[in-house]
Amino acid sequence: MSDLRIVISGSGKMGRQVAEAVAAAEGMHAVAFLDAMATTGRIEHLPVFTDPEVCFDEKMPDLVIDFTNAEWTPGLAEAALARNVRMVIGTTGLSGEFMGWLEREAAKKKLGVVVAANFAIGAVLMMHFAAQASRFFDNAEIIELHHDQKVDSPSGTAKTTAETMRAARETDFIHPNSEKEPLPGARGAESGGVAIHSVRLPGLVAHQEVIFGGLGQTLTIRHDTTGRDSFMPGVILAARQVMELKKLVVGLDALFGLR
Repeated sequence: MSDLRIVISGSGKMGRQVAEAVAAAEGMHAVAFLDAMATTGRIEHLPVFTDPEVCFDEKMPDLVIDFTNAEWTPGLAEAALARNVRMVIGTTGLSGEFMGWLEREAAKKKLGVVVAANFAIGAVLMMHFAAQASRFFDNAEIIELHHDQKVDSPSGTAKTTAETMRAARETDFIHPNSEKEPLPGARGAESGGVAIHSVRLPGLVAHQEVIFGGLGQTLTIRHDTTGRDSFMPGVILAARQVMELKKLVVGLDALFGLR
């Protein structure tokens, strides 16, 4: 069986990390970078395209791995699925409207697509454990910490974690507001009763802790990413499994059999 032909969407730090992982993985072969903002014709011996249609028509990949932004991904998906190219998507902030379209289109064409907020296996387990604990505690808060160049707050992982925690319960968490708030926003954002606090500092990569509080006790579940290489086992696993799928799957937990 020939190697999977893979296009990497995004040529920044994450995209180049993905390229290294694909090059080291058995049965996979990167054929191009795809980046609308690219200013060079080649990166690490791979050609760089700015137009997805031109890239897919010329390189005929089996799969595209996308870590870019919510403005770029919908157009990329339209070009990919029109050419029967499967997708692994790590872009966050995707709209509900787009996700609905993606689910319908993948099912219609019987093409596998994986969308995940976080590809670090430890982070997937952290979210899973937090959902389990949510059945037993009525108060919870999330503190997520990322590098100062991250474009979105809160992170997609924090947002997904809060949504998953709420889905594990019958009611919202209890979210006590302060009687006085001299600095508006001090209590953070809120989703389903879960307060979410975002920290942005140089020196950080990606970190999150979920804190539950109950009578006379607290429970903290924390995951730390110290390098982007932590995402690569999950990316490679998703790239292999998406070839066997015929629909959209959201979250690596589904691929791990955690649901």
